[in-house]
Amino acid sequence: MTEGKRVLGSSILCAFLLSCGHHEKSQTTIRVSGAFALYPMMVQWAQEYQKANPGVRIDVSAGGAGKGITDSLAGLVDIGMVSREITHEEVAKGAVFVPVARDATFAIMNAANPLAADMMKHGLFKEPAKSVWIGNNSVTWGKLAESINASAVRPYTRSDSCGAAEVWANYLGGKQPDLAGIGVYGDPGIAEAVRKDTQGIGYSNLGYAYDIKSGLPVAGLAVIPLDGNGNGKIDPEEDLSTRDKAVQAIRSGAYPAPPAKDLYLVTKSEFKGQVALFVNWILNDGQKLVDPAGYIQISEPKLKDARSKISK
Repeated sequence: MTEGKRVLGSSILCAFLLSCGHHEKSQTTIRVSGAFALYPMMVQWAQEYQKANPGVRIDVSAGGAGKGITDSLAGLVDIGMVSREITHEEVAKGAVFVPVARDATFAIMNAANPLAADMMKHGLFKEPAKSVWIGNNSVTWGKLAESINASAVRPYTRSDSCGAAEVWANYLGGKQPDLAGIGVYGDPGIAEAVRKDTQGIGYSNLGYAYDIKSGLPVAGLAVIPLDGNGNGKIDPEEDLSTRDKAVQAIRSGAYPAPPAKDLYLVTKSEFKGQVALFVNWILNDGQKLVDPAGYIQISEPKLKDARSKISK
């Protein structure tokens, strides 16, 4: 090989290697894990953001709010999805968080339960609900539905550390470890378990309790309204028979918080670089996707405060 050909070949090889290195450097991967409640929304955000930013890859995995906060604080992911309030201990460990959507946890039962219609009329009062999950007592459906039925209520709860269980337990006056019942992993798992058990009762987040297309409860499930004022009946503003009515109840405060809740994105120390750009997009253009996806938008004052955290 002549000297000229060697030089030309070396130049081409260097150019190729530099080109490859530049390509790898321009590709950014954002890792996200956590709450099942926020997972479907995050997948949509990731898809839309990647369309406009082809140099960014966003990997999203569910696993519960506990996994989201743990992974983010350990640096295993860039963003954790959390569907409960962030604790003082987590803030002390460096957790920085912003609310990105609103959701709620609902009591669900099998739609084929003979007392489903009675439960829709009378609803679920806090004290009887507490006796199902925390009281460790054998509760009958007759007691819950104010009817005559000796069938035992079979409660289901989450086996994974999650926001749905924590806010449901908070509503009942406890913490997730206090909840009794058959442990099932994830939102899809607990909904499917109740769908298969006519005596079953559980709790599920908005996106898993209602069908996004029809706006009705997921086939085989009935969403139990809460008798918030204890008058023994479900008032119009407490009706949860459709997703639209549930959303209105959350917005008006007729459905209490908890179990209504904000959904958060969490990172350690600060959102920075491409991660900050992505989260800032979620807090701005990404909010247009929230309602169509079956969630509730965060109020403008909260969004404004969240944006200021990112800009810092």
